[in-house]
Amino acid sequence: MKDENIETVQFHQSYSYEDFMQGIRPTTKGEFKVRNGIFYNFCVRARENAEETYVFIIDEINRGNLSKIFGELMMLIESDKRSPRHALKLTYSEEDSPKFYVPENVYVIGCMNTADRSIAIVDYALRRRFAFCSIEPELGDSFKEYLCSELSKEFVDIICNKLNRVNSIIRESPSLGRGLEIGHSYFCQISSVDDENEWWKSICKYELFPYLQEI
Repeated sequence: MKDENIETVQFHQSYSYEDFMQGIRPTTKGEFKVRNGIFYNFCVRARENAEETYVFIIDEINRGNLSKIFGELMMLIESDKRSPRHALKLTYSEEDSPKFYVPENVYVIGCMNTADRSIAIVDYALRRRFAFCSIEPELGDSFKEYLCSELSKEFVDIICNKLNRVNSIIRESPSLGRGLEIGHSYFCQISSVDDENEWWKSICKYELFPYLQEI
């Protein structure tokens, strides 16, 4: 798939329907006009290239006001509504504007971290429109191979054994569970490691221990 066929946004509390789909925005001439949002333009590009696959990634999907952001998309992203026959006139569309629909070659991926317990869960109306896939922490052979590019194999084995033991405790705890396990993101920056012991101590002191104390 082409890189230009992939688009990514991150939701937050200030993100709106006007940013995502369509809204009225000021121009440099001091006027106001309807301007299409990022997902609207993405779908137009996908319709023009119906033989190609387009993927729209929403990071932190549970941090936005989903009903407000999605609007008519609550219906239009359903698998049986992906055709011109189900096209709708959008909220800000002018009378002569074409109706909008989401083409079949657009795939929407929403990412969320279940460790964010203070963030509202995705409501059931939207959940029904997505398939859910849990991604577990991967601290196996691929992770070890990555770390071994900068660290000694013996030290990497020690790190992975410690992490797997801690994750086992978190996973089996009735008050914690799989969603709070330690992932690989703490260990991605290894290109400038001079002393692996100091590197490990620093991660433990400033990142892992504070996180464990929090949960």
